[in-house]
Amino acid sequence: MGNAPSSPAHQCLLSAVGNDSSLVAFPSQPFYESAAANPYNLNWPVYPAVVASPKTSEQVADIVKCAVEYDYKVQAKSGGRLGGVDGEVAIDMKNFRQFSLDDSTYIATVGPGLRLSDMTQKLGAEGRAMPYGEVPEIGVGGHFTIGGLGTYSRLWGSALDNIVEAEVVLANSSIVRASKDSYPDVFFAIRGAAASFGIVTEFKVKTYPSLSETVQIKYEFSIGSSAERANLYMAWQELCAQKNLTRKFDTRMVVTQGTMIILAQFHGTKEEYEQLGFDKALPASNAGNVVVLTDPLASVGYDIEKLATGIVGGTPINFYEKSLSFETDKLPSNSTAQELFHYLDTADKGTATWFVVISIAGGATNDVPVDATAYAQRNVMFYVESFGINLLGRVSQTTVDFLDGINNLVNETVPGSDRNVYPGFVDPFLPNAQEAYWGPNLPKLQEIKAAIDPKDVFHNPQSVRPAGKGT
Repeated sequence: MGNAPSSPAHQCLLSAVGNDSSLVAFPSQPFYESAAANPYNLNWPVYPAVVASPKTSEQVADIVKCAVEYDYKVQAKSGGRLGGVDGEVAIDMKNFRQFSLDDSTYIATVGPGLRLSDMTQKLGAEGRAMPYGEVPEIGVGGHFTIGGLGTYSRLWGSALDNIVEAEVVLANSSIVRASKDSYPDVFFAIRGAAASFGIVTEFKVKTYPSLSETVQIKYEFSIGSSAERANLYMAWQELCAQKNLTRKFDTRMVVTQGTMIILAQFHGTKEEYEQLGFDKALPASNAGNVVVLTDPLASVGYDIEKLATGIVGGTPINFYEKSLSFETDKLPSNSTAQELFHYLDTADKGTATWFVVISIAGGATNDVPVDATAYAQRNVMFYVESFGINLLGRVSQTTVDFLDGINNLVNETVPGSDRNVYPGFVDPFLPNAQEAYWGPNLPKLQEIKAAIDPKDVFHNPQSVRPAGKGT
């Protein structure tokens, strides 16, 4: 895109935001990278042709119109995270921070530029809650449209399961209100694959009464041998896989060098939690410490933010991530666990900063039919995320090989564990990514794409392509 003020594309975009030069940033301008582009993963930096920060839906539509006129692809960002390739038009939704709550229906109207921390504060002030993730810096726009899993998801589903309506700017620059009764194909697509279909400028979402009490649990184990670590994992997996496990219970395990941490929440009283016998099912005598807290004000998240995923939440760093999923009828065996933990203890990692996070899923999220939304992961019991981080520069090939080795080892004994991937766990090396992210829903999404975005305006390297077009 021409960076000179006289270029037609530049003038079109400037006009789209009311000639407010503070709302557009080009690569030639000072502080473009830090203030506007703001790469999320420094290992895969993306440099847009322009970053526009509109204030109204009409301005978003006009920016899209300019992009189409001058043959540029478009991607949005809400929490600072931007996918795509260099040279696209990036639309930063940071100015869309509206929030209101209907006192009769308890439907919240939410802007995509809010962060999850904003949602927690605003909903909490109204005595309401809803399911979404724990990392506070994540933006609502991307999170709500790609899945939105969190500690309440076993109770109330994913964030996208609670969207009842959305305002969306389409590739033809029209602004529509999508719901089950209006633009149902758009509504289907934005709940799991929105980046391929349009830009959401407003959500209407269901909310729930805040829970009066939540018990938070943290077990930390310093276990020497890989066999002991595998045994602990299998005990935890067996407990989580119980068919009658209460949906009030949420848990995840963090594995890193020499330490395993089990974090859990029970959305009820301490007495109810103790009846589960969770602590008795684990070798708690080997725990470094066991802490049980009752804190209803902190019921949205726990130390996981600091211990694991938060390290790639707020500050741009170099990291590489791989993911797996285990379906309810395809869980790792004891022999697989033994092999995995031996590998984790002995493989060359290329970094001192690595961890594996295994999170329980299921519950209300899996009640939804797989063909009800673009989001297709409706039979997953556990998600696995593996991270390798280099705080000093690019992630080494040794670290990439280490994480790839985790997936290869598990997939040999749990076939298909790398083919049902949560769309938020973006892996630039993932083969056949569209099939892995959207599974049986991909053909329908491709047909919708051909109908509403045949020129593939909303594009990133792993987005849905129009039916009949190549990848």
